[in-house]
Amino acid sequence: MSETFLRWAGSKKQTVSVLSSYWSKEYDRYVEPFAGSACLFFAVNPKNALLSDINGELIFAYTQVRDNLAAVMRALNSYQKGKGKYLSLRKTDPCTLSDAARAARFIYLNRYAFNGIYRTNQEGKFNVPYGGWRAGNMPATQVFSTCSRLLQTADLIAASFENTLSKTKAGDFVYMDPPFSVSRRRVFKEYDRAAFGPDNVDLLRKWLIRLNKKSIKFLVSYAECKEGRYLAGGFACRKVAVRRNIAGFTASRRRSYELLISN
Repeated sequence: MSETFLRWAGSKKQTVSVLSSYWSKEYDRYVEPFAGSACLFFAVNPKNALLSDINGELIFAYTQVRDNLAAVMRALNSYQKGKGKYLSLRKTDPCTLSDAARAARFIYLNRYAFNGIYRTNQEGKFNVPYGGWRAGNMPATQVFSTCSRLLQTADLIAASFENTLSKTKAGDFVYMDPPFSVSRRRVFKEYDRAAFGPDNVDLLRKWLIRLNKKSIKFLVSYAECKEGRYLAGGFACRKVAVRRNIAGFTASRRRSYELLISN
């Protein structure tokens, strides 16, 4: 199994071995509408894939790592680790940078941001604080090289999940790991200003029914909660335990559960 080069709040690193058991090389294509760090994609290495996310900067970074890795690594290696550089890059308008430097900026901020969170303010500017020593180090060059090679099989689009799902067809395997909308507790909106709320849960449920009617196989990861059980209604459902950091600190952990919903 290959690893991703990104950190991501809600990453499926803990459960990727379980998720991988739902995949088969017999599927024609792997589709992931909420790409995030794409842990499962890199783990199963499909021969054909469609990866998308509403986060345009994320998809831009993936595209550059796939198509322009040497230039991305040169830019990334020129950025020294530290709070000063982090804050300087955070306030830099990515549109003023070269394509490679723009992707390197995203990767740098992702690595050293607090808890791997992606969050923007109302103006669309990235505003997550520096993560300090807890963020660890940048992945080895070999990790980037392997991810670049695996991404050669993937079409990459910045799009809403419903736009991506409209492109699916029989023979596809669709994995969905949406941001959790949980009514009984606050869930940090780490992905985009367009937060995933109750209306999106309803829309996702309609899409699950539509995919099932078209005989398109899917797997959904969702929090064990009222919304998760609503999504799971009538489908196969498995509960798995995960360990979550409280406020992002590894010293304070609690056990949570996620539902794996499939048809």
